[in-house]
Amino acid sequence: MTSRFTELTVDCHDPERLAAFWCEVLDFKVIDRSEDKVEIGSWVPTVEDIRARQMPPTLQFIRVPEGKTIKNRLHLDVSPIDGSTQDEVTRVLGLGATKVDVGQGPDRNWVVMADPEGNEFCVLRTLAPES
Repeated sequence: MTSRFTELTVDCHDPERLAAFWCEVLDFKVIDRSEDKVEIGSWVPTVEDIRARQMPPTLQFIRVPEGKTIKNRLHLDVSPIDGSTQDEVTRVLGLGATKVDVGQGPDRNWVVMADPEGNEFCVLRTLAPES
């Protein structure tokens, strides 16, 4: 018997807004939505694909009444694939992210940021080919 990691769920006030933000950051598409939930991903999950092999998880944004109160215990890390880390930081700032200080210190090669609802994530080193 085994299980698959199929979704990562984010509690939020505005699922549509956060889904739109993360679709822009990750080049994902909306694959399902209901009144209080939006699911995004890089592919449309099928039972057959999930049973056959581990596939990339989707992100679900679920409406909840309470707000975020403390630092995330779990966060996403993203790595730019076609520009520098600083280029990606600038891009996601333009999408509505903010830089945050969680005590990481100034001498790091990653940048801690927060999405429009304050959920922390990190922009890591670039994976772009060196020119």
